[in-house]
Amino acid sequence: MNFPISPIPKNPLGEGRYIKTAAALIIGDEILNGNTLDRNSNYFARFCFENGIELQKIEVIADDELEIIEASRRMVQKYDFVITSGGIGPTHDDITYASLAKSFGQELKYHDETIVRMEESSRHRTWIAQQSEEQRTARRRMALFPEAGEVLLVASDIWVPVVRLEGKLCIFPGIPSLFQKLLDNLKPFLPLPTEDARPFRLQVFTPLPESSIAPFLTALQNRVKPENIRIGSYPFLQPGAHIALIGLDRERVKELGLEVEKELQGRILSAEETEAMTKVKRQ
Repeated sequence: MNFPISPIPKNPLGEGRYIKTAAALIIGDEILNGNTLDRNSNYFARFCFENGIELQKIEVIADDELEIIEASRRMVQKYDFVITSGGIGPTHDDITYASLAKSFGQELKYHDETIVRMEESSRHRTWIAQQSEEQRTARRRMALFPEAGEVLLVASDIWVPVVRLEGKLCIFPGIPSLFQKLLDNLKPFLPLPTEDARPFRLQVFTPLPESSIAPFLTALQNRVKPENIRIGSYPFLQPGAHIALIGLDRERVKELGLEVEKELQGRILSAEETEAMTKVKRQ
């Protein structure tokens, strides 16, 4: 498959503006009852950090129309970029598109191009020809979108689009592999911060236990708070911790990293070590 990509639209936030804050709305009974592990919010959190967006809220709700309506309206009013994950399949409990249409006063409408791509993607599958009309109608529900939504076809090898409402809220599937690929391919369609507006993170390892480093870190955080630098400590089961320093001023963060390294008998981690540690945390 090699579907054409949608043209890049005008900045939905307005010329010269960019995304500063974000929120994630994870939808699904299966998340709340423990049947499915939510990987999408973690992936979205890393996407936001790497692209200079401050993710301020992650909320998990049930497959409930009223909850979806309330949460989506509230988030769109408060944040620059909102994503939903889950509830866009062909079954009775997939109510995200319909609920969001009600949330923003829209009707539902089939998107012809999505249906064409859906059919093209599955034309070699033998079970398609064996489906009843009722089953085909259920499948086409996945192309029934809020009528005023922007349908962004962001990947040439995936028929599923990202539907954007109110210029802010992007609707994603819950399947992690699809979610991740669509989110990564959505980047050109987003008014992202420039490089100099993105935070820099430096990590320092110390063999000391958290109780021993707490007084120093408390005093340091109070000292650098006016500089909008955040300091976090993440312990291990055995003595030792990683200290993360995050701020917009890269040189100042590096300067503070050297101070932490000296005061806490620590060692600044390389970019490779930080990435390796992050991979371990994801497992």
